[in-house]
Amino acid sequence: MKKLFIIRHAKSSWKDNRLKDFDRPLNKRGEKNLEYMSKFFSRKYDKPDYVLSSPAKRAKITAEGFCLKLDYPLDKIYFLDELYMASSSDLIKIISNINPLVNSIIIFGHNPGLTDLVNLIGDKYIENIPTCGIVELETENNWNVLSVNSFRIINFFYPKMLDV
Repeated sequence: MKKLFIIRHAKSSWKDNRLKDFDRPLNKRGEKNLEYMSKFFSRKYDKPDYVLSSPAKRAKITAEGFCLKLDYPLDKIYFLDELYMASSSDLIKIISNINPLVNSIIIFGHNPGLTDLVNLIGDKYIENIPTCGIVELETENNWNVLSVNSFRIINFFYPKMLDV
């Protein structure tokens, strides 16, 4: 069984309009949600085999926050430029190339690509993955066998659902 966790970055700050989109940090709500959601995730799930993240500041901070709670080594997070604002087809290409011996993956990234991916490969429709939202999917296929509805959506959590 293969497990795929899709996690959208925590809420970012628009406070400094001189910053490029890529360089925006988290705002206070994002920091609070990251703390809560990463703790929630680490109590419910084991450390993954593989972690991929967009290198954008808000995604990087989110990925590192989750990995610290999971005791996953920060130097083992793969920051891929292709994940910054990736489309669902970009994400499928990335996932399809993962070693079949890897059984669990977390991907940290951005909308609309993440929501589009989940709606393409998942068996249920999700209108939107909110910031710091987590989607758990699983399949019996290998990573290179991604197709429409090839994954079951097991869980979908986000801060407001959990009263953060």
